[in-house]
Amino acid sequence: MLSFLNITIIDVIDIILVAFLLYQCLRLLKGTSVIGIALGIVTLYVFWFIVSALNMDLLSSIMEQILGVGVIALIILFQQEIRKFLFQIGKRSINSKLGRFSRKFLNQNKEVDAGSIEEIAQVCSRMSETRTGALMVFKRISSLEEIVETGDMIDAVINRRLIENIFWKNTPLHDGAMIINNNRIIAARCTLPVSQNLDLPPHYGMRHRAAASVTIDTDAFAIVVSEETGNISFVMDGTIKTITSLSELKLAIEGAYNEN
Repeated sequence: MLSFLNITIIDVIDIILVAFLLYQCLRLLKGTSVIGIALGIVTLYVFWFIVSALNMDLLSSIMEQILGVGVIALIILFQQEIRKFLFQIGKRSINSKLGRFSRKFLNQNKEVDAGSIEEIAQVCSRMSETRTGALMVFKRISSLEEIVETGDMIDAVINRRLIENIFWKNTPLHDGAMIINNNRIIAARCTLPVSQNLDLPPHYGMRHRAAASVTIDTDAFAIVVSEETGNISFVMDGTIKTITSLSELKLAIEGAYNEN
């Protein structure tokens, strides 16, 4: 009798966990250019498992060497996807009760004060009236240093006139995202990575797609003012919500920080 047919409850749990891990990995890679490569790797591993179980020593040894060397290549090839996958795990830990307690204890997350929230709400209202396109990203816990480095450093106190001037369509800094942290405008004209597998309605433009992407990849939240419609959108965890009043916008900002 073949020994691998003697299945125990531990083997069943092992199979379920592996299947779940593979499902999460494939879901993460869905819609990307590397999904075909990932499926090919899974096929090779299944083939290796079968030949090993059938005690085909020569073929099993060859496959083991190929897959062993290939692990290094996979880490290089999928470094962005692996980083995103690990961040999603860490993000769940951050949102846990222990994570919230740790942030409060260490005072890592400094909120935007009421005066800054008022400035942001007023400038969003003004840009909505003039249909001035804008994208503001608010840092919470996750580092946004890589994004900040793509833009121009500002490091100024939050001010409605400054924000409106930055996003005015004829200024050199209007295109891209503004990064805000701890009551200060950190940088402008920043480039945000845009995910290709976002399930968003077609009427959303690049600003909304970029905002959704950055709020999925990090715990930041974003505010978007549409250049076409003037609508104000609050974006968090990849979810886009249309704002209908200044009070609603203020509550959304306060709620995003209090959630931590």
